[in-house]
Amino acid sequence: MILTEVTLPEHIKSFHQVPGILYKDDPHWVCPLEIETERTFNPEKNKLFRNGNARRWILSSDKNCLIGRIAAFYNTGLAKLNKQPTGGIGWFECINDQEAANLLFDTAKNWLASEGMEAMDGPINFGSNDNNWGLLVEGFTHPGFGMPYHLPYYRSLFENYGFRIYFVQYSYHLDITRPFPERFWKIAEWVAQRPDFHFEHVRIRNKEKYVRDMVKIYNSAWSDFKADFTPMEESDVLEGFEKAKDMINEEFIWFVYYKDEPVSFYLIYPDINQALKHLNGKLNLVNKIRLFYYLNSKTITRVRATVAGVVPKFRNSGVESGIFKHLEKSFRKKYWYTEIELSWVGDFNPKMRSMYEALGGELAKKHHTYRYLFDPEAKFERFMPDYMEKFKKAHSEKFQEKINYDPLKPRPAYNYLRQKKH
Repeated sequence: MILTEVTLPEHIKSFHQVPGILYKDDPHWVCPLEIETERTFNPEKNKLFRNGNARRWILSSDKNCLIGRIAAFYNTGLAKLNKQPTGGIGWFECINDQEAANLLFDTAKNWLASEGMEAMDGPINFGSNDNNWGLLVEGFTHPGFGMPYHLPYYRSLFENYGFRIYFVQYSYHLDITRPFPERFWKIAEWVAQRPDFHFEHVRIRNKEKYVRDMVKIYNSAWSDFKADFTPMEESDVLEGFEKAKDMINEEFIWFVYYKDEPVSFYLIYPDINQALKHLNGKLNLVNKIRLFYYLNSKTITRVRATVAGVVPKFRNSGVESGIFKHLEKSFRKKYWYTEIELSWVGDFNPKMRSMYEALGGELAKKHHTYRYLFDPEAKFERFMPDYMEKFKKAHSEKFQEKINYDPLKPRPAYNYLRQKKH
């Protein structure tokens, strides 16, 4: 086998060719946009390079056939928030051969170790965790835009190497042609009628205001997650709004205010994977025209809920239910949308999983985020945000109930609703 570091234009081309070779017969796979991948590895575009670095490699057989690829990366500030300084690996693709996978993993590990890292998470993104995060292990159906799709045998390649589950990610699919459960509506209406709360959707003409509010909410809501938390910056969000302006639907992005203070938001985008399926990862002029056509011809029938946040003080206030009450009205107007992918929610967030199930969401996909400790004698610990650590100390028995919660086993109240509906 021949391992090559990606340093030349022809190497970059080969890097993008690998998944097309491996997934050529898979009807569900969608080729990622090459331009987005290259933005991630461009130090002028990716802020994590300010205090970090990245490398990429491709793997070929002795007959010079492409058989794998991998990327390794780190940001010193984020790495040091872990007990062991931790980098990441991603963009992993490989034939079903443990020796080939081990060579890729070893190469990434050795480079990260030379940069001062003592562990690596993967497969993850060199950026925010709402995109390209985790290994798909269940639910090999159509992937939502930004959600990773993998071959089933990848799980064995990771776990045989020694990666261990750091946390589990659940994705729910919601059929929005069906009415929401009655109990959910009662909660939503109660929250929506509380006098100090105000709900409004985005108006792009005032995008600077909403960007400020989103950053304020997000950085407050996710600060408990420390090592897996990349703070939002207003400049990045504004750039994201500009890039996504053609697919933004104002009535799919909602904010909640309490006495005029922003306390929650929920962001939903059309699932452009239904269009990208036909573009082969290229966004040239012709494909831009084709993408514009798909976005404006009612051929995209799915949306993906990508990012949300509730400031800690309002986590138990039910504001998320109120948002869905308003979203339901929006979807009535956009009747061609029939499904929401609610992705993703971690095993460390049972409240959000409970809400998705109460809403009528069906568990559709499961991803694993793995961690590998370079020192085999080091103690491995699964991820747990600060608020769960505090809960564990104060309520040890209830904590065990939460971490033993099985999303495949409906709770009695939810089960009652399902029986009543049928």
